[in-house]
Amino acid sequence: MSMLPGKVKIVEVGPRDGLQNEPELVPTATKIELIERLADAGLRVIETTSFVSPKWVPQMGDNAAVLQGIRRRPGAVYTALTPNLQGFDGAVQAGADEVAIFAAASETFSKKNINCSIAESLKRFEPVVSAASALEIPVRGYVSCVVGCPYEGAVDPQKAAEVAHTLFAMGCYEVSLGDTTGVGNPASVARLIEACARRVPIGRLAGHYHDTYGMAIANIHASLQLGMAAFDSSIAGLGGCPYAKGASGNVATEDVVYLLDGLGIETGVDLAKLALVGDWISSAIHRPNGAKAGRALCARSE
Repeated sequence: MSMLPGKVKIVEVGPRDGLQNEPELVPTATKIELIERLADAGLRVIETTSFVSPKWVPQMGDNAAVLQGIRRRPGAVYTALTPNLQGFDGAVQAGADEVAIFAAASETFSKKNINCSIAESLKRFEPVVSAASALEIPVRGYVSCVVGCPYEGAVDPQKAAEVAHTLFAMGCYEVSLGDTTGVGNPASVARLIEACARRVPIGRLAGHYHDTYGMAIANIHASLQLGMAAFDSSIAGLGGCPYAKGASGNVATEDVVYLLDGLGIETGVDLAKLALVGDWISSAIHRPNGAKAGRALCARSE
């Protein structure tokens, strides 16, 4: 236990990754209130929206209105996903503190998801990183399908490490390793992190684990033991997994904070407040609360 980090950074991705696949459009006012409630609960890095074409992701069509409408909490960082220079310009104009770019560790997934090879996708991000550097805006990188791919099956950890290293060398201050299909377990995630940490310092890596097979919390615990101290999560477990019908997607922030609190690791997040946020947003968008710890805490307080 002494090897565990004393403090962990949680990147809340619910407002973007969690909501982007919701079939019914979530009102802008609800998105703004969600972001403000998350910040009030102590979350200090919140992925607010993405600047992609509304033709492809209609749910994020109000990106600028969301970013410009939030009451900003001092010390909080409000980020946005920006797949290209046009998206980056939009995010900057709307006031994003930080931007994120994304690549994949699977060639097939890259081609099906963004219509280009991994190498081509990385090349496309160079102008975004260059523009961000000129404006001193931090850039975070995502790598999808780091453990498994819905089309190719198991992914070689060395391939994920290669993409992570390219993003880091390009200028991403942190690279988030995404188990997009949620097939990872503590053993495969440990192999992944060991491979990536040989190419990127462990302090610059983050874990983004989907809970499709119920392994996300176990994978976070395994990652902590290897020195990882940054994790992405989504309030109430928002965000389904489109590659496994009916399966859950992102790990719930409430469950992550419950684990970290139990391990004595500082997060700065008030779990009781967070559970209420998860309960509220689940009701607001008419879907079940996917956070086990959140549901238990809310039931206990009734």
